[in-house]
Amino acid sequence: MAMFKGSDSTPGALGFRVKSGWATAVLLTGSAGLPQLIDHRAIDLCDPDIQESRQPYHAAMGKLQTDETRIQRLRKAISRAGTQSVTELVEEYRNAGNRLGAACLVIGSDIDPGRITNPHIRAHALEGRLFRTVLEEALRSCGLSCSMMIERSAYAQGAQMLQQTENNLKNLVAKLGGSLGGPWRADEKLACLAAWVALNAR
Repeated sequence: MAMFKGSDSTPGALGFRVKSGWATAVLLTGSAGLPQLIDHRAIDLCDPDIQESRQPYHAAMGKLQTDETRIQRLRKAISRAGTQSVTELVEEYRNAGNRLGAACLVIGSDIDPGRITNPHIRAHALEGRLFRTVLEEALRSCGLSCSMMIERSAYAQGAQMLQQTENNLKNLVAKLGGSLGGPWRADEKLACLAAWVALNAR
């Protein structure tokens, strides 16, 4: 997706909706009172050349992967690929004149995977924790502060922080997507909300 170039040293913030192996990223600039959508895109958090790195804790037939050697190999590939994706994204945005200092991640859950007895669900929880950790560490290594929100309460939390009602906030987020082409689905909207919260925290 083409990105609109802002003026020199425009304050901006990033928001992400973290998924298994990838994330939706949104860049907002301006102020929390008047945010401007500059870009949204999907980025890889896994190695596209290593198919298993998208779901490193899944074994055959939906079973939990228990081969620690294999898991560690995939974790290294994920860390390397995710860090590269995030670093390139941040550098591109900064080179376009955006002054980035904060990011916010929307995650599916913060439950401890060790408390989940179902192996398949535990695999998803382990992967969720892995990919959000890789993303967070990569952002911090780029000099950005990082916060998180859980999907089920993201709009309620965002409404409180941005001093809006939930319904009004949802409408404003939906309207922001009209300023750029491309899809504007639930993932993009949540990433936009996260970027708005991060912009407010600057």
